[in-house]
Amino acid sequence: MDNFLKEKVVVITGASSGIGAATARLLAAQGCRLVLAARSVRKLEVLAAELGEQTLVVPCDVGRRDDSPAMAAAALARYGRIDALFANAGLYLAGQFAEGSPEAYAKLIDTNVSGVMRSIHAVLPAMRAQQSGDIIITSSISGHVDIPWEPVYSASKHAVQGLAHTLRRQLMGDNIRVGSIAPGMVANELWGITRAEDIARHLAEHTALSSEDVARAVVFMLAQPPHVTIRDLVMLPQRQDL
Repeated sequence: MDNFLKEKVVVITGASSGIGAATARLLAAQGCRLVLAARSVRKLEVLAAELGEQTLVVPCDVGRRDDSPAMAAAALARYGRIDALFANAGLYLAGQFAEGSPEAYAKLIDTNVSGVMRSIHAVLPAMRAQQSGDIIITSSISGHVDIPWEPVYSASKHAVQGLAHTLRRQLMGDNIRVGSIAPGMVANELWGITRAEDIARHLAEHTALSSEDVARAVVFMLAQPPHVTIRDLVMLPQRQDL
């Protein structure tokens, strides 16, 4: 099988843990050159030391206006191109809407929606100039199904689904592919599941995916030949009833 990923420059936001870190490990094994972006520089540096010299660490809070352009500039200064963006940084909130904090809701929307838009906007000039690129957005089953116990999170993921579908059509003439990956429950930090025994229990019970499960799907999407776009990939734990 052809390796369409070897030496590709891939920018990953939210790379310090969970799905982002798992994807970075798999892409490094495929020979990709990586730009790891997140708020936690210490975690990024530990991951970069594990993955090797073809890895650039960039502090980035996608909720801040200037961080995403700086991230793209750092990637171009190091590698000269950007072949793919995995817009993965995100926050999660659940609970009764009336009992929550409007400030927390605004922060979630700024990260999950505006942060995705900032990240994409920052890399698009390079991708359009080179007439190629991949953009994958971490969505959620909550972007396809209205889930009552997480209304604001669900709203944010419906928004990025709309962005992915319309942006794909705007950019197809530039040979830029846009897709979303929408997992169900994932046993990782975002859902507050961090102990190895708890992760193993969820996987054994078929009630959650692992970060590595989602990472393999991301790599699958990126590894398709250039004429193939996977618009949406929805994946659930076998016993998630949605």
